[in-house]
Amino acid sequence: MAVRVAILDDYQNVALKLADWGKLGKDVEVKVFNEAVRRTNEDTIRDCKGFQVVSMMRERTPFPRKVIEALPDLKLLITTGARNASIDMAACAERGVTVCGTTSYGNPTTGIAFGLMIELTRRIGWENARMKAGEKWQVTLGRDLEGDTLGILGLGKLGTRAAGVGKAFGMKVIAWSQNLTPEKCKEAGVEYVSKQDLFRQADFVSVHLQLSDRSRGLVTAQDLGAMKKTAYIINTSRGPIIDETALIAALNNKAIAGAGLDVFDVEPLPTDHPFRRMDNVVITPHLGYVSQQNYERYFPDIVECIRGWMDGKPVRVVPK
Repeated sequence: MAVRVAILDDYQNVALKLADWGKLGKDVEVKVFNEAVRRTNEDTIRDCKGFQVVSMMRERTPFPRKVIEALPDLKLLITTGARNASIDMAACAERGVTVCGTTSYGNPTTGIAFGLMIELTRRIGWENARMKAGEKWQVTLGRDLEGDTLGILGLGKLGTRAAGVGKAFGMKVIAWSQNLTPEKCKEAGVEYVSKQDLFRQADFVSVHLQLSDRSRGLVTAQDLGAMKKTAYIINTSRGPIIDETALIAALNNKAIAGAGLDVFDVEPLPTDHPFRRMDNVVITPHLGYVSQQNYERYFPDIVECIRGWMDGKPVRVVPK
């Protein structure tokens, strides 16, 4: 009997091109789902019924208990990356579902964060579109990053990399998070400040935190209200870390200069969402981890996970 494999949310339709699926043998059937849709639990249950193996792309489709318990054939769940907060690991353990992960490449989120900053201040993409449309020559008066203050919210691996790039641009870098210490900041060559001072001083606040119960809604209306009217907020981490209602109000009221957002409360972003109509917002469709090099790690590792499980030797098992 063939092993059936479902690959979810392959928006670019590249999964089968970036790995040697022939390593799995002829007794494996692979089905790719590549539509960029907001799945309900019912959608996931319907699409994944009868599959022994399901491959997830990050948190695009969550696997809570309700979904796992409705899929009796599921034996192996693979996530890109080493962990995935959208999987109910306890339910997997109870149902005997093995969960495996993949490696990743570099730090692609940093490029998106600074790309958003540069687009907000120098309007490269906007001016490119104008020139190609035959519009008049040069209307933007840009702003350099050099000399501005970059406030890093979360100085982990990603935040530390962003801090280094900020310094390379000639920015002053300050940082805060709930567990951050002055000693850790000193090691990274940045200044430790309080949360209040970070929002008051920064010309750019860049979010580099994992989404958790502690970080959900961490950036409040009060924090946004403390920012300079000339300041920008950048989020390449997870949408719910910022109070979205408060952010929309701040942008509408011009309380801050603008926002660069790669992540949102609901993804894909609804077509009627206010962010799509705001001229002081630059939005991208969660491109942070979507790089050629990253995908060239993800999909071969997925094949390796399936092969290992089939051979009774699962690899990169995510602890339950």
